[in-house]
Amino acid sequence: MTDLAIKTPEDEAICERIAASEERLQKRTLEWASINTGSHNRAGLDQLAPMLADAFSALDADVRMDKSLPFENVNDKGETVDFETGPVIRVKSRPDAPVQVIMSGHYDTVFPDGTFTEIKDLGNGRMNGPGLADMKGGLSVMIGALEAFEAGPLKDNLGYQIVITPDEEIGNFASSGALKEAAQSGAMVGMTYEPCMETGAMSGGRKGSAVFDIVLHGRSAHAGRSKEDGRSAIEAAAHMVVDLEALNNRRDGVSFNVGAIDGGGAVNIVPDLAIVRFGARAPDADAAQWAMGEVERLFREAKARDGISGHIHGGFYRPPKPRNAAQDALFDAVSNTGKALGLELEFVDTGGVCEGNNIFAAGVPNVDTLGVMGGRIHSHEEYVVMSSFVERASLSGLLLNRFADGRIDAKKIKALME
Repeated sequence: MTDLAIKTPEDEAICERIAASEERLQKRTLEWASINTGSHNRAGLDQLAPMLADAFSALDADVRMDKSLPFENVNDKGETVDFETGPVIRVKSRPDAPVQVIMSGHYDTVFPDGTFTEIKDLGNGRMNGPGLADMKGGLSVMIGALEAFEAGPLKDNLGYQIVITPDEEIGNFASSGALKEAAQSGAMVGMTYEPCMETGAMSGGRKGSAVFDIVLHGRSAHAGRSKEDGRSAIEAAAHMVVDLEALNNRRDGVSFNVGAIDGGGAVNIVPDLAIVRFGARAPDADAAQWAMGEVERLFREAKARDGISGHIHGGFYRPPKPRNAAQDALFDAVSNTGKALGLELEFVDTGGVCEGNNIFAAGVPNVDTLGVMGGRIHSHEEYVVMSSFVERASLSGLLLNRFADGRIDAKKIKALME
């Protein structure tokens, strides 16, 4: 059996190429992070997308930007409206090569336009800024690894499709079709560039994720003169919120979190509209079905209240990504490859979700935390460890080389999914 912890001369050459590109990997990440690309900031997404496409054009590949399809959102009036986000960047190379890989990442962040704009040096080799870790740093690492691999002699053995999305942080509703299509176009393994954990650990199994907007309608009335004629949608929502949160710890691994209640207005008017916005996580399909059933039950109970009507929007948009034989085989290969770089990689199951869930659901085993090392993501304290650019790009570069020369048998790993 091949010892993946030993570097070949070409492995060494890849690492040298990546080390020489460290400044470029870091610099472009800082530039990309200076542009706000909150998931709903269409202008910012449209500004960054062509810059990313230009960076990917350095590869031996065809690059295009596809207009994203509109998807439904529930606005603050409880109306279902179409929303169109930025373009989906598609990259395709060597579709007839014997080994095929799907790679993915996203360029949206959780930070709305006008928030968290400053990039700061925290010292000790850490930089603070929006999306530096999640995941503009990951995109730079992906490109760096591919450039280093394609400069070597084995590139004709490996082809890839890359999908870079503008809406991962809000569910990939516009780009899920592109992810599925790319995954099912012959991909054997997947590589996604979410940040690894603060300890350097990587994600193992992932839960499935749901997002819900429940719109409740009541009847308005003057709160002083005729309170009894009104039917409060917010009161109904409040009961639902308490009951939703009470579902936590009812079934192992299933969680609910209410993020917001929208609606209402002046305190002298009985509110006739409330929108309960919440998420749920579940470790497997049976648990997801149970969670969906409980949401539907609570919605029926809300509508059974006098004068209350409404509708549900949403559901489980990302299925669970449990460990299986294929995932474990891929994780072992990644772990052993990490040893060639002096890394002791650990794979930890997590409640977080990402595009790896989509790729797994399309039948492709994947490792989804190949990006930079950082922490405090989804907060204004988000940071990236600057030394991790070379470290993590080198890991990906070695993985690509091992897929290409057969030391990691991607076809055999994919067969374990069946």
